[in-house]
Amino acid sequence: MYFPIAAARQLASTPALPNIPPEKVIALVPSPRRSLFCLVTRNGLAIWVVRPAAALAFLSRTPTSILEHGENLDAWWSPEGDKIVVKTSDSYLVLVSVEYKEDQLVCGAPNISLNAQRSFLAGPGEGLPMQAVVLHFEGVIRVEGELLSVSPRKHHILFSTKNPSTVQRMPWPIDEERSETEQLVQMGYDTWVVNDEDFAWILEPEVSVVEMAHSRTIGSETWITSEGRVYLVQLHEGPIEANRSHHNYDDRHAKQRYRDPGFGFHDPNGRIWEESRRATAVAVNSRFSLFAIGTISGTVEFTPFPSQESVTPKSQKIPISNPYNRPSGEVKSLDWSSDGYVLAVGWTNGWGVFSVGGRCLASSFNMEYNFDREKFQDTFMFGVQDLFWGPGNFDLFLLPLRTVQSDAQVFVVPFAKSATTGQLSPDNTRYAFLQQDDRVLVYRGADQPDMSVISPEADVWQHIKIPQRYLAANWPIKYSSLSSDGRLIAIAGRRGLIHYSSTSGRWKLFGDDVQEQSFTVRGGLLWFHHVLIAATEASRTYQIRLYSRDSDLSAQNILHRETLASPAVIISLVDNSLLVYTLDNTLIHYLIVPTTDSIRLHLCGSITFQGIIASPTAVRMLSWMIPTSQKNLGDPVDDLSVATVLMVVGGQLILLRPRKTANQEVNYDLQVFADRIEFCWIHLRGIGALENSLWAYDAHGMRIWLNALAIEKHSSQDANELNVKESVNIPLDFYPLSVLMDKGIIIGAEHEVATRMNLPLVMFRHTTSSHLFLQHILLFYLGAKQVRSAVQFATHYRKLVYFSHALEILLHTVVEAEADRSAGDESKTVLPTAVEFLDHFDASLDVVVGCARKTEVDRWRRLFDIVGNPKSLFEECLSQRKLKTAGSYLLVLHTLEQLDSKSTEVVTLLRCAIEDKEWELSKELLRFLHSIDDTGNALRHAVGELHLDG
Repeated sequence: MYFPIAAARQLASTPALPNIPPEKVIALVPSPRRSLFCLVTRNGLAIWVVRPAAALAFLSRTPTSILEHGENLDAWWSPEGDKIVVKTSDSYLVLVSVEYKEDQLVCGAPNISLNAQRSFLAGPGEGLPMQAVVLHFEGVIRVEGELLSVSPRKHHILFSTKNPSTVQRMPWPIDEERSETEQLVQMGYDTWVVNDEDFAWILEPEVSVVEMAHSRTIGSETWITSEGRVYLVQLHEGPIEANRSHHNYDDRHAKQRYRDPGFGFHDPNGRIWEESRRATAVAVNSRFSLFAIGTISGTVEFTPFPSQESVTPKSQKIPISNPYNRPSGEVKSLDWSSDGYVLAVGWTNGWGVFSVGGRCLASSFNMEYNFDREKFQDTFMFGVQDLFWGPGNFDLFLLPLRTVQSDAQVFVVPFAKSATTGQLSPDNTRYAFLQQDDRVLVYRGADQPDMSVISPEADVWQHIKIPQRYLAANWPIKYSSLSSDGRLIAIAGRRGLIHYSSTSGRWKLFGDDVQEQSFTVRGGLLWFHHVLIAATEASRTYQIRLYSRDSDLSAQNILHRETLASPAVIISLVDNSLLVYTLDNTLIHYLIVPTTDSIRLHLCGSITFQGIIASPTAVRMLSWMIPTSQKNLGDPVDDLSVATVLMVVGGQLILLRPRKTANQEVNYDLQVFADRIEFCWIHLRGIGALENSLWAYDAHGMRIWLNALAIEKHSSQDANELNVKESVNIPLDFYPLSVLMDKGIIIGAEHEVATRMNLPLVMFRHTTSSHLFLQHILLFYLGAKQVRSAVQFATHYRKLVYFSHALEILLHTVVEAEADRSAGDESKTVLPTAVEFLDHFDASLDVVVGCARKTEVDRWRRLFDIVGNPKSLFEECLSQRKLKTAGSYLLVLHTLEQLDSKSTEVVTLLRCAIEDKEWELSKELLRFLHSIDDTGNALRHAVGELHLDG
C-alpha cells in the first residue's frame, strides 16, 4: 500500500541569514493544511513551504526575551493557520501572527532566455508562485503554574497546567479593528480544576492533562493524563450571545456550557497496574473511526471509536517488525495519512509505518547495521522526535532525536503508494498500480509468460513519467485510474486531468490552461473502453463528464455532461452501468448508451441511504450484484431495485440487501461482512468458480467469499451478525496489490532497507512478491467433498507451467494436516478426496512423488495407504514412459526397503532409459546403484544384465 523508496532528502534547517548560528531544531509542527510547517529552535521559529521545500520567514527572539520568558519548547498552529502559539520553559505563551502577502512573491521567474527555460522545468508542485509570509510578535502571556500543553481554537486558546492541575480557556488578544460582535465572541475566561467536582469522569483526580489535541473532523479533544490514560472530551465552542454583557455572565454557567462529560477509552491500569501501557501519544483517524495510541513501552494500540456510551472499545495491539530485537523506546509521535490508510510512528530509537489494519509496511528496525558509523548521516533511522505526512502523502517529514549536521536536521522520505488509496475500483486492483511523486508504475507481469510472473528477478514494472507541465501546477495527484486492459491511464491532481495510452506512449493534456484550471475532479475517474468518465466540480457545479481518448482534451470535446445535485463521493462501473454515490447519501444508476456518433448517460433511477449510511464521506468502495434471473431476462433499467449493493464504509465491508415492502417500496437490510478491511473488490466475470467472488484484505490475509450471490440468497446468518465466515482465508507475508485471476497468483510488494559501508545513507526499495492461490481454493472444495467443482476449477489452470507445483503444495498441505489430526477422527479426513481429485490429471504421479520427497518419512505410510503401493506407481510410470518420475519413485522404494536384492526395478528403468537415449538419467541410475551397495555387486549385476561391459 505505502512503500518508502529511493533515499531521504535533507533540508537545510538553518536560515540563510547573516549572524544566525545553527541551532538544534526541537519541534517540527505542520500547518493545518500541511502546505507549510514550522521549525522551532530554542530562540526562534521558521516557516517553511512544503513544495518547493524552502524557508519563507524566520522570527528570532531577543536575548532579553529568552532571559525573561524562557527558551522555546514547542509550538502549535491555530485552526486557520494565521497564528502560532509558542510554549516556553518558564511557562509563558508567546503569540506570533502569520501574515500572508498575496501581492508579494518570495522569488520570481529567473531572467533567462526561452531556450534556457526549457532546461530548467519546475518540479512537482513547484510551478505555483511562492507566496510571501511575514511573522509578527503579538505578545507574551504569563501562565500560573507549570504549562503542559496547548490547543489553539478559532476564538480561544485552551491549555493545561500543573501545580495547580487545571485546564484553562482564554480568548485571543482583542484586535481593535474587529467588530464589537467579534470582540464579544472572544470574551470569557474559564478555569477548570482537575478534581472530582469539575471532572467527575476522570478516574484519578490527582492528575494533570499533559497532552491535548483537537480533531476538527470529529469535533472533539483527545487528552492524555499524567498517569497514562486517554480521554475523548468535547468542549463546546459556540459564541456567547452578542447581547449578553460580559460582566453579568455567570462563571458557573460558563463551566457547564463549555464542558461536556468526557469518555476514557484507554486505561493502562484496569484491574492490574500496567506501567508499560501508559499513553504518550494519540492520533485520530476519522475515516476509519479509529484511535492510534502510543505507549511508554513502545507498543502501538488501535482502538475503535466508542459506539455505545460508557462501553470501552476493545484495543488491538499492533505487532512491530523487529527481527534484531532492538529496543524501540517510547512512542514520541504519531500521524495518520490524510486518506487514513497508514500510520507513521516515531520512537525514541526508530520509526515505522503501519497500515490501518495493523500490518507493518516499513520499519527502521529491519535495517542491518552495515555502514560506517562515523560517516552515517541518516540519523532519523535511530530515533524520531516529530513527524508528519506532506500533501498527497507522498512524503514523510521526520525530525530526528539525534543529529550529525547542525544545518540539516529535517529529513523527507519519499513514498510510493497504491492507486487504491485514492480510488478503490476493480480496474485499479486488476493490475498492481502504484503512484509516486512524479510517475505511475504499472505491473505488466500479467502480460508476460507464466514464469516471469513468479520469478522475483523479472523486472515487469512499467514506469510512466507524468508530464512536468501538469505536475508543476497541479501536484499532488489525487486520483489515478487504469483501464480494464491496463493500456489507458488517467490522472487528476489539484486541478484538471490528463490521460495516457501505452499503445502510443503519449499523454494528452488540455491545450488551454484556463480550461484545465476551471474544474477539479471530485469523486473519481473511470475508463469505459476508450471513454474516460470523470466526476467533476466547477464553481460549485457538480457534473459527470465523458471524454474520448481519441480526441484532444478541451471543453469543446466533452462527449456528454450530466449535472448532479450534490458532489460525487465515489463512482463505480459494473458492465455498462455507472453507479454514482453522492454526498447527500444518494445512489444514482446510469446506463452508458453508445450512439452512432457519441455516447451518453441514461438515468435509470436513484435511491437514498438516509438512516443506513451515517457518514457518506466514509464510503470508499461501491459495487453491486445482480441476481442471475434479472441479469439474463430483466431490463437493465430495473437493476437498482433488485441489486445487492456492496460497500466498504470506513473499514467495514457491508452488504445492503433489497427488500420490497407491501406498497412496493424498496428497503435495505444491512449486513456487516467483515471489519478492518483495507481494500476489497468483487470479481463478476472470468474463471468459472471465481465468478461473483468477493475478495478482501484485512492486513492479515486475503479473505475470499466464493459465489457471493449464493450468500445473498441462501445465507441463514443473522442480519446483524458481524464477520460472515469467508470461504477461503489466504495468509500472506507481503502486502497484496492485485490478483491475476487467469494466472492463479496474488501479486504484492514488500519494502527493503539497504545499507552500504561506502554510503552515508540508507536506500529504500520495494520488491515484488507473489503467492499461488489455486491450492487454497481447491482445498476448500475438497474439504467440502466437492471433487467435481474442484476439477472444474483446476481445469482452467492445467496449462500453466507451475500447475503441478500448485497441486504438489495442495497435497503436501493435506498430508501435514492429516499428520496433526487426532487418530480415529476419520470424518474430517481430506486425503482420500485429494487423491481422488489428483487422479483426474496427468501430473498426479509427479505430484505424489514430489510431495513424498518433501515430506517426513513417517508421513509416507498414511500417504501411500491412500495413493497406492509405490511399487505399483513405479510400474505405472514405466508404462507411461515417465522415466524421470519413475527414477524419483526408486528413492521412495529404497527408503521403504522395497527394492529386491538384485535391484530389478533399477535395472528395468535403466534399460528403458538406454532405449530412449536418456543418458543423464542413465548416469544418475548408475550412481544410485553404486550408492546403495558399497560392495559394487548391484552395479556389476546391472552392467552384466544390460551387457554394458562390452
